[in-house]
Amino acid sequence: AVTAWVPTGCHSGVVEVERSVTAVLGQDVVLPCRYRAQEQEQVVQVTWLKRGPAGHNAEVAVLNQQHGEHVQEPYVGRVLRRASGALEDGAIILKN
Repeated sequence: AVTAWVPTGCHSGVVEVERSVTAVLGQDVVLPCRYRAQEQEQVVQVTWLKRGPAGHNAEVAVLNQQHGEHVQEPYVGRVLRRASGALEDGAIILKN
């Protein structure tokens, strides 16, 4: 999920993700997520969730502009942010 600051009366941008990502067992995989911001928008947080059984979502990682990155157990050491800088690129790398 991408959180963007949107001034009143403005249109919001577009979240671009892949519908499907293919991974090879034992190798790293990039999970892409890009936000095409509109004028005066700023992404302040990206939250990655894992969808589980019966629609239950578990938080994997939070990328926050002010507070940095926070990765939940059991993903510590396995989830890295792909790019530094602005959060419009909120892609992560899932290791192994």
